[in-house]
Amino acid sequence: MNRLLCIMALVVLVGCKEEATSAKKEVKIMENVVTEAKNNYPEAIAKIFEAHGGLALWKEQRTLSYTMPKPTGNETQTIDLYTRQEKILTPDFSMGFNGKDFWLVDEQKMYKGDPIFYHNLMFYFYAMPFVLADDGIRYSATENLEYDGKTYPGIRISYDDGVGVSSKDEYFIHYDADTNQMRWLGYTVTYRSGERSDNIRWIRYNDWQNLNGLVVPKSMTWHKVEEGKIMEAASTRYFENVLLSKAAKAVSFYEVPANAEIIKKE
Repeated sequence: MNRLLCIMALVVLVGCKEEATSAKKEVKIMENVVTEAKNNYPEAIAKIFEAHGGLALWKEQRTLSYTMPKPTGNETQTIDLYTRQEKILTPDFSMGFNGKDFWLVDEQKMYKGDPIFYHNLMFYFYAMPFVLADDGIRYSATENLEYDGKTYPGIRISYDDGVGVSSKDEYFIHYDADTNQMRWLGYTVTYRSGERSDNIRWIRYNDWQNLNGLVVPKSMTWHKVEEGKIMEAASTRYFENVLLSKAAKAVSFYEVPANAEIIKKE
């Protein structure tokens, strides 16, 4: 009996050691993955990611949703962070992208925009700086931004051909050198024109909230620009009921409704 107990104890001990070794290996693998992810980006952008909660934590999230109050009624957007599928609901119309088709339900003909151009548009602004870790991005130097007596270092973002709806768009992310938090985003719009633009529009990010350990916008403010110089605030977009979840929505959530119109690219 004593011999049997010794054998059983030995088996348990070996099993525990194997589990501990396996756990250590898993931790080491995860550390390597995180280190490699950091090393794939310029030091400045990596520090910005960390200041906003870390790219590793962001990549654990699967679903993002938020509500934007508007004079015509609240607009709620839900996005799958892996596939970039999207569903947008308003009192007057709805639209979305199921991974293949862009669709619009607008029986009263209230929507005057372009559903393809609008796809992921506000999401991209909202999910800064983490969307700047997407594939196909090029990072390069840009001049510092000066505003209200303070200097903000920056990084220029461009894209490989064929990336996204408008691969010739450019972004300029500027950050607080003391905290590494993002403060300004400059962007150009080239959709439909097919040509690069030097008309840079500017958004100020100075109103943040902490959600699940991630620092995300509570609001963002567009500024007027005169002869390339950032002027006073023009408009502010607020975000309410913000939710980040590690769970994916059901596939049917993003599917094309029976009464929807399929929008084709021109």
